[in-house]
Amino acid sequence: MIHPPQLRIPGPTPVPDRVQRAMAAPMINHRGPEFKALLPELEAGLRWAFQTENDMLIFPASGTGGLESAVANLVSPGERVLAVTIGAFGDRFADLAGAFGADVARYTLPWGEAADPEDLDDLLSREPDIATVLITHNETSTGVTNGLQALAQVVKRQQRLLVVDGVSSIGSIDLPVDRWGVDVAITASQKGWMVPPGVTMVSVSRAAWERQSTARSPRFYFDWTRARTMQAKGMTFTTPALSIFFGLREALSMMREEGLPAIFQRHLRVAAAFRAAATALGLRLLADPEIASPTVTAVYLPPALQGDKSEGVFKTWRDLGLVLGEGQSQLSGKIFRIGHLGAVYEPDVVATVEALERGLEANGHPVTRGAALSAARRALASSEPSLVA
Repeated sequence: MIHPPQLRIPGPTPVPDRVQRAMAAPMINHRGPEFKALLPELEAGLRWAFQTENDMLIFPASGTGGLESAVANLVSPGERVLAVTIGAFGDRFADLAGAFGADVARYTLPWGEAADPEDLDDLLSREPDIATVLITHNETSTGVTNGLQALAQVVKRQQRLLVVDGVSSIGSIDLPVDRWGVDVAITASQKGWMVPPGVTMVSVSRAAWERQSTARSPRFYFDWTRARTMQAKGMTFTTPALSIFFGLREALSMMREEGLPAIFQRHLRVAAAFRAAATALGLRLLADPEIASPTVTAVYLPPALQGDKSEGVFKTWRDLGLVLGEGQSQLSGKIFRIGHLGAVYEPDVVATVEALERGLEANGHPVTRGAALSAARRALASSEPSLVA
């Protein structure tokens, strides 16, 4: 078994020791002075990481809760909404809007592809009634990152509200919220933030607040107005996830120490290393390199190991101490997904690649021992990680 064991799924992600220790702090009064000092510190740190001056709202919930908060506060029943979907979580965002009574148009791409800005422009030009556009920045079901900057330019030129699912991107992939004109950006604690599940964070622009003031969907738990009012008093509407808040404060300190540019480059380099290793193992990548995610890599299993036989491969990896993500929906039994967001560094790449190779070989896939690790190390040493496949 490899040491330490590698949890390499797209979330939850490993929690660093510094964060674990911070989370062990005693409980405090969430209506008292200690919390009133903690909350603004977290808001400021999150604005730094989101690269925004917009309001920052924090809820005890998963990423899906953050997405629901956006729909509940922005979309009225019967309103025309466009969902750009390139995988399972884009579909979820679209379904969520439909559940609130929105008239959802879908711009759907085959799994493994990214949205095309020209197609989006054409669609919005033909549909002037679309008021809001929902986009998943980074699709963990396929390991694809949408070219959000170009897509955002289209949405803003067309004068629509832009809501971005940045659950698995913000804090790991460059997403300058203000510079790109993102009206609402959503993430969650269990991804690149290096803390357990349980908190969702949402940035809200002035234009989004204007829309929220007239939206007619029911909301209570996720009422943004109530949340902003309470946070201005140094409190949250409901009981906060205090231990996760303690951990998030430490995680943000770690992120500031490293710096956003270095964080983004590290994720690019690690992603390039995993793509290089998979290729050296004779495996096929789901996403083309130019749209491949910096935080999750989707790889086809060898044809001989797909379907029912895939269960044995995943068990072998688990026995070796490596936990990988399986394929979802139409990709079930066909791919595996390597999560590499948050606290992931060169030793983690080495341990993961070694276990990958051993698990495949144990299940009859021919490998050249050491070739995958050599390829990964070359990618890690590259000065242009985003160009290494």
